[in-house]
Amino acid sequence: MFARHLSLLDYRSWPAAEVPLQPGVNVLIGRNGTGKTNLVEALGYLATLSSHRVATDAPLIRRGAERAVVRAAVVSDDRELLLEIEINNGRANRARINRAPLTRAHDLLGVLRTVLFAPEDLALVRGDPAERRRFTDDLLIMRAPRMAGVRADYDRVLKQRNALLKTAGLARRGGGELATLDVWDEHLAAAGAELVQARLALIAEIRPHVAAAYADLAGAGDAVGLVYRGTVPLPDGDPVTDVVGANPDDVPRPGIDTVRESMLAELIRVRQHELDRGISLVGPHRDDLELVLGDGPAKGYASHGESWSFALALRLGSFALLRSDGVDPILVLDDVFAELDTTRRDRLATLVADAEQVVMTAAVPDDVPEVLGGVRLSVTDDSVSSEV
Repeated sequence: MFARHLSLLDYRSWPAAEVPLQPGVNVLIGRNGTGKTNLVEALGYLATLSSHRVATDAPLIRRGAERAVVRAAVVSDDRELLLEIEINNGRANRARINRAPLTRAHDLLGVLRTVLFAPEDLALVRGDPAERRRFTDDLLIMRAPRMAGVRADYDRVLKQRNALLKTAGLARRGGGELATLDVWDEHLAAAGAELVQARLALIAEIRPHVAAAYADLAGAGDAVGLVYRGTVPLPDGDPVTDVVGANPDDVPRPGIDTVRESMLAELIRVRQHELDRGISLVGPHRDDLELVLGDGPAKGYASHGESWSFALALRLGSFALLRSDGVDPILVLDDVFAELDTTRRDRLATLVADAEQVVMTAAVPDDVPEVLGGVRLSVTDDSVSSEV
């Protein structure tokens, strides 16, 4: 899979932009502040319908404009598709494929696959659990777009259940009725069990890819692992944590009914605490993906170089997993080489050189190892030209 052309209209700093792309390596070179990151962010948005930099869509629309449009010609299996997303402020976004409108913007998910690494990814190692939950769920949805609906259902039920917990807590003090909470427990456990089981399966699959990528980047040193820290105790223990190097096919995973029943039991156990606090304390919204370096957690202990290597390994592991599905995703690297020492630069260049398409940004040409070759595009404040 590769993008042949990227077009922007009123996206971020760009009133308009036309970016010609080719298979292989494409390097967008320009001084800081020219909008290079906005270009690769837009490409990633077409794949995920979200930005890696902001939580809402409003900042993506150029100041003074009513909407932004991102369009890309994408080639996959010798077939070209024109993908388009119209980002609206205060209204639902609209998506098209080959100019034909889709019923929902989310129907665009899964058509374009990208793996984007950016400086913000350091938060995967050093940041809050929400960063790692988002990493896991975004990858889930890219592989199985229907999981977007599962996550949306869970978020909707969670919001309604939290509202009920707040009012029920007050009602309880006045002798109010709490029976409705049992119904929402069932809904939360049903959606939550599907999301948890999918996460467990994904982590079992991606773990060896992440470990291999980290070893390739960092060379000899501590091994890495991924541990799912769930709020729902499972009868057979956590099926992801047993052995760092285990074959995922050899690791048992609980059935969805087991996860649902375990979640319901835990919700009953903690109900008193939930009523006291007015929030849901059990479920995938409170789970974490612990990153293990050597014998302990990477967070708080990994050096700057180790943290960068681990964050990169998560993205490269994602790339390898998506590639194993039969389609090469587009690999996007935003200002990555400037943060790496010479050894890690060379190792990363070797790892990405055989990707069907790599789109990367750099402030100066010298930041990009010569071994990558490919096409250099010059980015200025108002244009993108074909050669530096």
